Amino acid sequence: MRIDFVTDTYPPDVNGVAMTLANLTAELRKRNHLVHICHTGETRRGETSHLSLSLPGYNEVRVGLPSPLKLRKRWKHKRPDVIYVATESPMGASAIKAARQLGIPVATGFHTNFHDYLDKSKVPHMQDIAMAYLKRTHNKADCTIAPSPDTVAMLEDSGFKNVKLMGRGINHERFHPNKRCKLLRSYWQAEANEPVALIVGRLASEKNLPLAMQTIRELQVDFPSLKAVCVGDGPEKEKLQLAFPEVKFVGTQRDDELAAHYASADLFIFPSETETFGNVLIEAMSCELTCVAYDYAAAALYLKDGENGFTANKGDQAEFKNKCRLALEHVSRQDRSLGMAARKSISHLSWPQVAKKFESHLREIRSSYPAKKQRVKNRLNVRTLILSDLHLGTPDAKARQVVDLLKNTDCERIILNGDIIDGWEIKRGAKWLNTHTRVIRTLLKKIEKDKVEVIYLRGNHDDILERFLPLNMGRLKLAMDYHFQTADGRNYYIIHGDGFDSVSTNHKWVAVLGSLGYNLLLKINRFYNKYRAMRGKEYYSISKKIKAKVKSAVNFISSYEEKLEELAVSKNCEGIICGHIHTPADKMINHTHYLNSGDWVESLTCIIEDHHGAMEVITYQDFLKRTQLTPAPADELEEFEVPFPNINEIQEQLVRESA
Repeated sequence: MRIDFVTDTYPPDVNGVAMTLANLTAELRKRNHLVHICHTGETRRGETSHLSLSLPGYNEVRVGLPSPLKLRKRWKHKRPDVIYVATESPMGASAIKAARQLGIPVATGFHTNFHDYLDKSKVPHMQDIAMAYLKRTHNKADCTIAPSPDTVAMLEDSGFKNVKLMGRGINHERFHPNKRCKLLRSYWQAEANEPVALIVGRLASEKNLPLAMQTIRELQVDFPSLKAVCVGDGPEKEKLQLAFPEVKFVGTQRDDELAAHYASADLFIFPSETETFGNVLIEAMSCELTCVAYDYAAAALYLKDGENGFTANKGDQAEFKNKCRLALEHVSRQDRSLGMAARKSISHLSWPQVAKKFESHLREIRSSYPAKKQRVKNRLNVRTLILSDLHLGTPDAKARQVVDLLKNTDCERIILNGDIIDGWEIKRGAKWLNTHTRVIRTLLKKIEKDKVEVIYLRGNHDDILERFLPLNMGRLKLAMDYHFQTADGRNYYIIHGDGFDSVSTNHKWVAVLGSLGYNLLLKINRFYNKYRAMRGKEYYSISKKIKAKVKSAVNFISSYEEKLEELAVSKNCEGIICGHIHTPADKMINHTHYLNSGDWVESLTCIIEDHHGAMEVITYQDFLKRTQLTPAPADELEEFEVPFPNINEIQEQLVRESA
């Protein structure tokens, strides 16, 4: 599936949501899904950035601004199969609205109890308003995905519709007790037999951190060797540092450094009452720490009081402090049995398992939408496919359509008859696009996986090949020309044909100048046809019309064909196949079968040989009809209806017009 994520936070941000999304997207890509991230930070490949504002008091937290136009433009151009909105910001709300307008399935994630945060942040009168906003936003989606049974039950009781459960995974290789570090413990000034209590999380009021630190202070009265370490950053950091100088604040830690901090501690204290899950708890359990937490979210799922850790009833501070004392007594005896039991109890958790569950939720909502028309019904099955004049490296190369043709055609050999890569334009600084690379990659894949023989003949725009010719590389062959025998035994001579163009051969500077003029004409053509498309009119080729109207162009084509017919006779061949002039043709000249494969700049034509030896020129539109393949979306593809030129009819028309 093509899946787009929309989120305010993503790595390198350090928080539970960013970590979850990073692991989830990585696993989805391993499962061959095409994943794109729309977020508010700096972007890398496969990501786009959107405008945001820092949350007052939380400079490290960004709130995405509405992006309806940008999102709709992207999803019209590259329509995803399903969209996942991870955060309920204005950007997330605008993403849900855009998805509904475009008829794209959309799921939301409930990662954060914002309404509880407001309650803990001394603005309780806003809690009901926040909950109403969250419910209204999530209920516009097809489903809401929550991380724990507690959160699912809370949302359903609050009126959220179609709430689904998806837990969290853990990288057991990273979060492992063997990451314990003596050097790190010495930095904490902890001897080998001295217990270390660890706190991990955002240093904010909703995390209830003063309870943990006050508990540690009270425990240090009876256990003076107890050390305390706090990992994380946030708006409450300075306040907590002043209030609890006995705690060592080490700031934000990532990846292996974070794992080393877990593994080098002994006791994990988790006092938060506002979690939807609590990733830090299972990370600590995986590192075999003795953990204390309130009995809800992840703790309710995996922490069994007295068996693999300790839990207290949510909100009961006295019980929480007592359970911390029991845990410390256990640790002080150098007994790590609870920690080992904790790791064993979550050994089944993995991110591949979570990604599989997430995928099933997305497929379920996608299945409720009208079935998407399959792009391909049949495949074009031929013996030989002949293409020329792709001109990859130019803005007018129809690379998407070439890929369509190659991917959906089964054949024994492909003959590339020159001007495949436009070296002239590339040398002048033309832009090479990803779609052009896709053509090359598709050809190599057909060589490797489908065992197709590819013969690449030199053209004038890729004449750099001359210095290597002839060259054989397994099923890939490079040559100047090619003698081809059809399935029924007829012989054809295949050559690009620029050698029979006196301008290209004898006056290359004129040919280059003509190429520049042709490119300018094509550029005008692009703008003109965008205007015609806006008015609902079909594609119109200015350059082809000019070639058909200019008598010298008609005479040139006629003379060119006659020279090639003479070459075929001299080679004792029944037919000749060429390209170069961008004018597809299939006709008899005297007793010689003359074929021209046209081009993939305007004509979009190729030559095919069936398994009985019959040769035929077909257009891209013919290919679409035969395979019942739907073309790319309208904004990615111009429609072409190109009739083959009949030289005799053109000459007769010119005579009538001149009369």
